[in-house]
Amino acid sequence: VQLQASGGGLVQAGDSLRLSCESSARTFSWTSVGWFRQAPGKEREFVAGISRPGENTYYGDSVKGRFIISRTNAKSTVYLQVNTLKPADTAVYYCAAALLGAGPSAHYVYWGQGTLVTVSS
Repeated sequence: VQLQASGGGLVQAGDSLRLSCESSARTFSWTSVGWFRQAPGKEREFVAGISRPGENTYYGDSVKGRFIISRTNAKSTVYLQVNTLKPADTAVYYCAAALLGAGPSAHYVYWGQGTLVTVSS
């Protein structure tokens, strides 16, 4: 399963972005998907996750209430709507897919290349 993350960019604090994670693999709809981020000098952090049918969503504490994850299986795309961005959200955002589990504890085996989000104050 190959994943393509996109949608990052340079924005100001308070702005919004929509990140996309796309896959042409038919098996993509069988996977749960997660978004992670990694800022310079920091460990990778779980941001959000969505289950295979899309009915269960999971969020990291730092983004609850600001980020929204959704998926459209017909289009093999998972979106991450990131709202009210803060400079602390600056990081490379990665999407990943798991065949087992969902959310922060899922076994993610497929990873996209990442998209950079930079938030200026």
